Amino acid sequence: MNRGLATVAAALACWLYVPDAAAQQQLASGQEVVPAYEGWEPNADGSFNLLFGTMNRNWEEELHVPIGPDNHIEPGGPDQGQPTWFLPRRNRFLFRVRVPADFGENELVWTVTSPNGKTYRAYGTLHPDYFLDEAVIQRNHGLAVTDLRLPNVAPELRVEGAATRTAKVGVPVTLTAHATDDGRPAPRNQRPLDVSQPATVIITTAAGLRLSWFVYRGGAEVVFDPPQTKVWEDTRPNSNSPWGPGWETPPLPGDGKWVATATFTQPGTYVLRCLAHDGGLKTHRDITFNVE
Repeated sequence: MNRGLATVAAALACWLYVPDAAAQQQLASGQEVVPAYEGWEPNADGSFNLLFGTMNRNWEEELHVPIGPDNHIEPGGPDQGQPTWFLPRRNRFLFRVRVPADFGENELVWTVTSPNGKTYRAYGTLHPDYFLDEAVIQRNHGLAVTDLRLPNVAPELRVEGAATRTAKVGVPVTLTAHATDDGRPAPRNQRPLDVSQPATVIITTAAGLRLSWFVYRGGAEVVFDPPQTKVWEDTRPNSNSPWGPGWETPPLPGDGKWVATATFTQPGTYVLRCLAHDGGLKTHRDITFNVE
């Protein structure tokens, strides 16, 4: 087994386990981020995309690890588009790194050292076991085989305004996004919590178009109004998460326009990501804010 496969296999147990309330409290903070190699997909020009995600072992604490010695991708780095703000728990298919057609048996290594001092690496290769297509991606997001009987197209997304903007600490900025979808998979809410089921479960998700803003890069919390639907796999009840028991997909806005505000709590450079997700496929746009 190669190093990448070993890393994924070792982490799967914690990704598929839903801890009880006491365990959740114990893991609320102080844990580390594990970078994850998700797999590779071919491009029409012969090149490849290597896809990466994360597993933040905290259930509450969001971690900041800036680009540099503690967060780098090599060769070719240190910055190859990876996040610096790590949301809790599992976040799949966060970014792609394009590699040339002759990448062959080379590997791309993402190294993250968390604030608690623990270092983990994800090894991106073109090993056949890591091949990805849209069906595999959708299954990883929690869709069932029956959801994939009809072809799905990722949502279309447009964000109003410039890709780089300025803001001030404590002053809300307006975020306006337009999203549409093909209606596949069919909208589906999460089932209510069944206490008779064992603790080990396969992660599933609600379906239907949803849109959220979150911090992708930055050094401090950003407050969104209204509070955004979570983009990470929070499997707890009443967690405002499409992976949580009983969560219902909100009705779409009549004009296909989502409006929110973001308030920065500290100065610095931030990347806010707008994510449109239909439960199987997703589309994102990133907006950079220089905050005074």
